[in-house]
Amino acid sequence: MPYPAASVKQIHDMLTAKGAPFVAAIFEMSRAWGDLPLAVYENERVSYKAATNAAAKLAHIFINDYGVKKGDRIALIMRNLPEWIVIFWAAVLSGAIISPLNAWWTAEELEYGLNDCGAKLVISDAASFKRVAPKIAGLKCAEHFIVARAGKNDIGATAALEALIGDSASWNAIPHQTIPEVKMLPDDIVTLFYTSGTTGSPKGAYGTHRNCITNLMNTMVAQARMYIRRGEKPPEPDPTLPRKASLMSIPLFHVTACHSVMVVSMAAGTKIVMMHKWDALKALEIIECEQITSLGGVPTIAWQILEHPQFDEFNVDSVEVVSYGGAPSAPELVKRIVEGFPNVQPGQGYGL
Repeated sequence: MPYPAASVKQIHDMLTAKGAPFVAAIFEMSRAWGDLPLAVYENERVSYKAATNAAAKLAHIFINDYGVKKGDRIALIMRNLPEWIVIFWAAVLSGAIISPLNAWWTAEELEYGLNDCGAKLVISDAASFKRVAPKIAGLKCAEHFIVARAGKNDIGATAALEALIGDSASWNAIPHQTIPEVKMLPDDIVTLFYTSGTTGSPKGAYGTHRNCITNLMNTMVAQARMYIRRGEKPPEPDPTLPRKASLMSIPLFHVTACHSVMVVSMAAGTKIVMMHKWDALKALEIIECEQITSLGGVPTIAWQILEHPQFDEFNVDSVEVVSYGGAPSAPELVKRIVEGFPNVQPGQGYGL
């Protein structure tokens, strides 16, 4: 396929067109990456083409079969799985507000979150559904539930995601799907994430199309600025270099993983390697096997990798970026990152 997926001028024209672009523009741009890998989860590999066609198909199902209309809320309760990416984009393309809830929450916390966000449709993995199922009768909303990766005996009459779009291994057979025609405005709400609730119950925080696009542009500028501040020229795109690969070590239901890893990665054609849960040794194995170029999270993640007793047994030369945020980090961490990763420039992130 041609490289890059879009020229600098095309991207500039898209981002500066009258009336800010919408999140769906990132989705459409990502389709140009075709058969390149988007998501890797354990032994599963899903291409950009497979995931985006599955997402577009599911968006039409949301609208035609579940009556989803612009502004309806779709709650997503799921650990890091390829399905998370597909469901997120399907909700966005349908005009809904996607509300990713914390998949670690208790049944009572999930009940609160579902009632608070006013979800019309709830999609979850099997473990989350089992936890919230006893609370369904008392919910004030949630007309429909869809469950992924569950046996028939586990969900009864509840719809299985696989019955709608198949499992991840079958998505490659889905023909090209056009996206629904939903009229959106730049300041329409597209996401509803929840805070940690450290001073009370978690609180929903809206995000607009403009917010999401702005974060993408901010990330692009920050990457270029990193070189400029060192007195270097930002590198030109080189089609002969291996594709970038990002380690998804933090949960997608957190805004950092969703907006600053998934969305940014899809715009750039990056491979996302997903972890079901954090494990430093597993992370080192993935870094070497998948030739990870970027990883991040809270400072503890970087410390645990660097201090793992088997760190020196792995080749981490592919890593170019180690970023961290969400908690204070000691100056010693920067020193240790530079010592442990020979090709890395550490980065501190901050967001509200």
